[in-house]
Amino acid sequence: MNFLKNPAHRAWLVLLIATGVTWYLGEVGAAGTAAIATMLIIAFIKGRLVILDFMELRAAPRFWRILLEGWLIVVGSLILLAYWMSLK
Repeated sequence: MNFLKNPAHRAWLVLLIATGVTWYLGEVGAAGTAAIATMLIIAFIKGRLVILDFMELRAAPRFWRILLEGWLIVVGSLILLAYWMSLK
């Protein structure tokens, strides 16, 4: 298992599995707040992995990590807010 020693390979494997989970949720027609929240959490995790491992910001100055992870939180929150508003 030399493949999993590289952090980018581990991140790629997690991204692959997370994509499969969200695809499955879409195929079975998962609906409701729990399904939406699950998909947004998975999207946040995937975005964070891309930022930290593929954009190589894991060792970057804290400002850049906070800026990009904050952007993920803001966008995810706005999507969740739009979904919540659509329920009313």
